[in-house]
Amino acid sequence: MKLIRKTSEPTTPEKSSGNLIFKLIPYWPLFLSLFILSIAGAWIYLQFTAPLYEANARILINEKKGDEEAKTAEPMQTVTPKQTIDNEREVLTSNPILNRVVDDLALYAPLYEHKTLATVSAYKTSPIQVVAKDSKGITGAARVDFSYEKSGVTIDGKKYPIGSWQNTPYGVLMFIPNTQNKNPQQGNFSFSLVAPKKAAASLAERLKVTEANKLSTILNIALLDEDPSRAEAILDDILKVYSNAAIDEHNRLAANTQEFINQRLASVQGELVAIEGNLQSYKANKGAVDVSTQGKLFLENVSTNDQKVGEINMQLSVLNQVDKYVKSKDLSGGIVPSTVGINDPGLTQMVKDVYDLQLQAENMRKTTGENNPMYSSVIGQIEKIRPQIVQNLANQRSSLMASRNNLSSTTSNYSTQLQAMPETERKLVDINRQQQIKNGIYTFLLQKKEETALSVITNGSGSKIISNAESSEFPVSPKRKMIYLASLLGAGIIGVGFVSLKEGMRRNVMFQSDIEQLTSLPVIAEITSDTSNKYIVIGSQQRTLIAEQFRALRTTLRYLGVSPQKKRVMITSAISGEGKSFIAANLAMSLAMTGKKVALLDFDLNNPTIHRKFNIKQSLGIADYLLGKAEAKDIILQSNENENLFLLLTGELPIDPAELIMNGKAEELLNYLDGTFDYVILDVPPVGPVSDAYTLAPFCDATLFVIRHAYTPKIFVERIDENIKLNDLPNPAIIFNAVAPRGFGKNSYGYGYGSGMVYGGAYDQKRLNIDSKK
Repeated sequence: MKLIRKTSEPTTPEKSSGNLIFKLIPYWPLFLSLFILSIAGAWIYLQFTAPLYEANARILINEKKGDEEAKTAEPMQTVTPKQTIDNEREVLTSNPILNRVVDDLALYAPLYEHKTLATVSAYKTSPIQVVAKDSKGITGAARVDFSYEKSGVTIDGKKYPIGSWQNTPYGVLMFIPNTQNKNPQQGNFSFSLVAPKKAAASLAERLKVTEANKLSTILNIALLDEDPSRAEAILDDILKVYSNAAIDEHNRLAANTQEFINQRLASVQGELVAIEGNLQSYKANKGAVDVSTQGKLFLENVSTNDQKVGEINMQLSVLNQVDKYVKSKDLSGGIVPSTVGINDPGLTQMVKDVYDLQLQAENMRKTTGENNPMYSSVIGQIEKIRPQIVQNLANQRSSLMASRNNLSSTTSNYSTQLQAMPETERKLVDINRQQQIKNGIYTFLLQKKEETALSVITNGSGSKIISNAESSEFPVSPKRKMIYLASLLGAGIIGVGFVSLKEGMRRNVMFQSDIEQLTSLPVIAEITSDTSNKYIVIGSQQRTLIAEQFRALRTTLRYLGVSPQKKRVMITSAISGEGKSFIAANLAMSLAMTGKKVALLDFDLNNPTIHRKFNIKQSLGIADYLLGKAEAKDIILQSNENENLFLLLTGELPIDPAELIMNGKAEELLNYLDGTFDYVILDVPPVGPVSDAYTLAPFCDATLFVIRHAYTPKIFVERIDENIKLNDLPNPAIIFNAVAPRGFGKNSYGYGYGSGMVYGGAYDQKRLNIDSKK
């Protein structure tokens, strides 16, 4: 009967994880140490790392686009800045606003409190605040320690009073009481000085502006900072500066428009005063008191035409002002012309775009310089819009002049009719007509002046604060749970890597899984290492772990085809020292304990050891039988360990054991023993050094191949399958011998699958302990 060899099965994730866990369990002190160190390291990291809090505020943007802007700009048609979500998001994080916030809150001089393990922000705990007279001149100072008393601040041994500008080694500074700290206490405080640009850049990195959602015009402003109160103060000041900047810009545009209207009013008022003086002088000189009905009718018609001509002239004047402004080389100079009276949204939009671009270019020129590519790009956009405005102005001017010529022609016809009127009456009508025209223009400008003034009074920023800054209750960074979990994970990875590297570098067989990976033969038994130094570890009263393992091996033999008809079991190994004789002796003893007669043959004619294990001196043995010097019955000795166990020793060692075994008498001896014994156990030499095992293999029914833990090189296990193909061994199986315990303390973990448990509960365990002490 041939044993069906185990076929290689794909390693499942569950099996791989189980093997890995089994390998790691004995190293629990290492992992415990690593976990303790990782937790301690994470705790120290958290102590030295300043926590960050997040403050949030929300603002509503009144978005204006396209034609809607033209409608909201009437009746003044002033250059109103366009508000969009994207524009306002960039404005909120722009350098001018952040620089203003840095100056308002003195963020260029952060305060710190030095504690035992960490340095934290002293925004609320510091007794003072530090203000620089010229913040732009700050060059920077890493750490300036100071001590506080009610009478002043001491820096580098010199005392400075509070509330006045003082010349210090770090510039002109003022130390003022900290309004956040109502009860100042002594402490280890310091401040540092940072260039405002760097402070603004740091603030921009921690500031995030996002849309609340795609359908709304609400912006959410978030800021990360070490101090939640400072984060709230910064966000509130950002919103304040942003709103004030929008109001200032609107007021500046309204002021430009009002200045233009005032100039026009002064000019028209002067003209109106001159006309009224002429009228009064003419009436006094000519004695003209009234005009005829025809003259009145003519005056009404001509006055209407003249008023229209006046409006056209005023529009032409506005166009000339715009033309002069657009064609000027430096748009930043002078007053931005208003498009009063011009009902062309396109022209208004283009003038506004030029103005917005000019403001942007002016800001960039001050901050980045004229050689910056972005500055050149903005100037290029201005130069691209200029021709469009000039062309638009030319078209409107042409249209207005045509209208004026048409009205002038009509007025000329009326003038021809006037020639028939008396000269005095005609002159009076002409003066009255000019007076009515100027009165109409003056009234129109007064109306626009009041509307402009009203827009200044009712001016808002175009935005609304939905919620003021509010900080989170707990830090958002670092996340304590994540830090601890990451440290534990890192410790676990280091531990697994160390164990895997250590186990992987071993060249000998360490685990039963190593055997399964290197050969297809099944492992039918796992024998633990024995520390009692006894050769025979199984007996009728022994319930030790190793004794139970030999009993389990005895039961497993039937799966190798061992039966009353096939009773010969050969035990061998790869190299010497793997414990094959130990396995053979105790297996034979285990079989004899069942009442079966067992013959144990020491066929290792090179290095016999069975006689030492049973404490018997060498006598006539197998070698003598093979040489024909003794009969089979003469070399059979009864063991002193069990009455059913009989030994056949080697006898006198031959010179050529391999040839001696092949003389044919070995088979005769085995046939003789078959008729007398129930089991025949052969302890044969290792297959590595000599070939005796392969010579005896055809006479045997099963083969037990012994592999010793931490001793047998893996290379020999790899060759088992190849050797079996060349020299067929009957029903081969593997015994994993001397599996050492792994672990610490009372718990031990084997290198096999850990199946070494004694059945029988507490009583059997007690018996096991008693036997182990004997």
